[in-house]
Amino acid sequence: QLQACGGGLVQAGGSLRLICAASGRTVSTYAIGWFRQSPGKEREFVGGVSMNGPNTKYADSVKGRFAITRDNAKNTVYLQMNNLKPEDTAVYYCGASPRPDWGKGLRLGYDFWGPGTLVTVSS
Repeated sequence: QLQACGGGLVQAGGSLRLICAASGRTVSTYAIGWFRQSPGKEREFVGGVSMNGPNTKYADSVKGRFAITRDNAKNTVYLQMNNLKPEDTAVYYCGASPRPDWGKGLRLGYDFWGPGTLVTVSS
């Protein structure tokens, strides 16, 4: 129902844009969050965008470098990642939340997930 794509290998300081595409479900009725998980670590909240798009929230570790936008007409949400660092290396997932507290970034607050996409940042 959700599919994250656009990952790849990039050098430190480079950029990538991830895409979260929905099928069989209308993205506009959910807040969409981006999470990431590195080997041996818990899945962590990267950032999210509210249902209508004007409100975004980011983890401190990515503020000023990452930006989330959505195009409800295309049923798609984007994660633009700039000035990437090796510590950004992880599998990135997008999730959908119908809850008003989506911005807390709690994994349990997100009902729908899709397969992740791997981002590798080399030093």
